[in-house]
Amino acid sequence: MCLGIPGQIVAITDPTRMMAMADVSGVKREVSYAPVLTGDPHDLIGQYALIHVGFAMAIIDEDEAAKTLEALRGLGEAQETLEAMAEGAKALEETK
Repeated sequence: MCLGIPGQIVAITDPTRMMAMADVSGVKREVSYAPVLTGDPHDLIGQYALIHVGFAMAIIDEDEAAKTLEALRGLGEAQETLEAMAEGAKALEETK
C-alpha cells in the first residue's frame, strides 16, 4: 500500500533540480515537484500536495488535505510516518 501524506509547498529550494520545501504537519521536508509541475514552479507555493517518498504526486485543495490528514491520524498511519520524517530531519540537521 502506498501512503500519500498531504503537505503544503512553502518554498522552491532548487529550480534546476525541481525541488521544493513542503510542510507536512509542521515537519519540513524537501520534495520533488516534477510530477505536478504544469507552469511556473512559484505558482506551487502555498498549494497542498500529496507527498509520497519525496515526490509531490498530486495537487489537492486545503479542505481535502485537512480531511485526508484527519482520516490518516484516525488510522494511526500518519503519526508513524510523521515521526519517521521528523527523525530523518533531525538526523540531517545533526550532520550539518
